[in-house]
Amino acid sequence: MVKVLDVHVHLSENRDDALIRFARVNGLAYSMDELLDTMRRKDVERGLLLSPPLRESGCLPNKEVLSLCKRSSEILAPVITVEPTTKEVNEAVIMAKENQKDVKGFKIRLGYVKASADSPVFSQLYDYAEAEGLPILFHTGDTAFSDGDLAASHPLTLDRLANKRKDLTIVLCHFGNPWFDDVAEMIYKHPNVYTDTSGLITGKGGYAEKYADWLARKISEAIYYAGGAEKVLFGTDYPVTKHSDALDLISKLDVSEDDKDKILFRNAKRVFGL
Repeated sequence: MVKVLDVHVHLSENRDDALIRFARVNGLAYSMDELLDTMRRKDVERGLLLSPPLRESGCLPNKEVLSLCKRSSEILAPVITVEPTTKEVNEAVIMAKENQKDVKGFKIRLGYVKASADSPVFSQLYDYAEAEGLPILFHTGDTAFSDGDLAASHPLTLDRLANKRKDLTIVLCHFGNPWFDDVAEMIYKHPNVYTDTSGLITGKGGYAEKYADWLARKISEAIYYAGGAEKVLFGTDYPVTKHSDALDLISKLDVSEDDKDKILFRNAKRVFGL
């Protein structure tokens, strides 16, 4: 099997975590041992660990994400989640500086927080990310909770920021699902914008198989529109999507084997310096 890099993983030892429901749907234990064992079996060499959203308290503290990554024997690398306050932004930049060799990027939870991507509150973060060549991952598309703000998580809300910050590497998480065509335009238009395939499949039953075929068709068409797969990164959003389902989705794409290899490994290695 081709080598794989997973750019979007969640893990938490907080058993009240809202993502536990996805673990139950997918029959997962949602544990460090399970995650690392699955990664080994599926030839996933590295993963980027992000803070999962906690229903009552925002998100898992970044210091716990750093701790979990250290326990993984460097298989997992941390991405710092940043909330839209001056205090949180300052703390995120300080934490990144203190853990410069480990931190691989930042995450902003559009649709869950009351701020837009081009809010001035993030200016210091963007300045630092540009200077250090660290990507910013943005939640785009559907939200895990019914009270999420879809108008704020639409991928086209990143167009203005991409125009202003041409040296900022931007990753549109979850392919903007269901706005695949808009993400296709974004990665075609902007040299600094990428997307990932994380969190697109949850559970079985109903029209799950046809839905997976629809996803594969939409992603393939987006790649045609963009003129290649250089801007597409593999991700799972574990435990939202099982590694087996995420890898099966890539196998269904109507693109060349070389492009699949780019999606699964080479693009992430280049973008995140893994």
